[in-house]
Amino acid sequence: MKILVTGGAGFIGSHTCVELLGKGHDLVVMDNFCNSKPEVLDSIKSIAGRDFAFYKTDLRDFRGLSAIFREQKIDAVIHFAGLKAVGESVQKPLAYYDNNIGGTLMLCQVMEEFGCRRMVFSSSATVYGMDNPVPFREEYPTSATNPYGYSKVAIERILSDLSVSDPRWSVSLLRYFNPIGAHPSGLIGEDPSGIPNNLLPYVAQVAAGRLKELSVYGDDYDTPDGTGVRDYIHVVDLALGHLAALDYIMDHNGVQAVNLGTGKGTSVLDIVHAFERACGRPIPCRTAPRRPGDIAVCYADTQKARELFGWEAARDIDQMCADGWNFARRHYGA
Repeated sequence: MKILVTGGAGFIGSHTCVELLGKGHDLVVMDNFCNSKPEVLDSIKSIAGRDFAFYKTDLRDFRGLSAIFREQKIDAVIHFAGLKAVGESVQKPLAYYDNNIGGTLMLCQVMEEFGCRRMVFSSSATVYGMDNPVPFREEYPTSATNPYGYSKVAIERILSDLSVSDPRWSVSLLRYFNPIGAHPSGLIGEDPSGIPNNLLPYVAQVAAGRLKELSVYGDDYDTPDGTGVRDYIHVVDLALGHLAALDYIMDHNGVQAVNLGTGKGTSVLDIVHAFERACGRPIPCRTAPRRPGDIAVCYADTQKARELFGWEAARDIDQMCADGWNFARRHYGA
């Protein structure tokens, strides 16, 4: 099949591209590099040993997007492209709504025009808001606490309404939790611009000496060690989940929301200690106040992914941190 991957040079997108190429799919990647780097494309090719088509295009560029579908016979789309920093979304809500929602609307319109109606969408566990009990189940009501989360809620609604209006559509809404780690080759991983927003790249940069210490936001939660508990999943497991979702939508119409996580909660300090084991050095930490909107515990119910996709995560936190450190060592020269 020929698969269009939007945001294919990003963290999760790049790992998914590697797995798609490994399974023999023909690949078309588009990215505008606002959250990613062009050299990632060469790393994907190096790992996979295969080439692919690439378009530097913004989702909101109707002509550029149409050109992709006109020149390539796209069978399905895996849609990653979007702005993704929670804090930034509070500061720039219009940019997030325009880019994430507006870009998805444009993509759907072009897909409709060219008769491509199969999509795997990169959603998020943020759609569960603050009031649902753990583990999070797909039938829970959705809500959000910030513009980034609301953009995901809105897009899920748009894609659900589209699928109801036209039964030829098949959409998988993948709600994933906290992806960390890197490809075992060390060639691709999470490499944010500026100060990292996510835990593992921050820990990795502290371990590599690029940052002084890790800020642990809150040590007084009702958890075993007082720090927040999350469902951390290896990015390669997550990429394989996208391939399983792709197989599913090719044989089933309609829309399905599916969690991708491990189903296990891991605290911030658990991750810090696992990373210390991986890098063989202490990670300096300081306690900082809780961040507004953070919840104490968040992890997935993963039964639906097993039942629908035959998929489950296989890698533990030691493997996640070992692969994350391997990437950091190569990337930062640590």
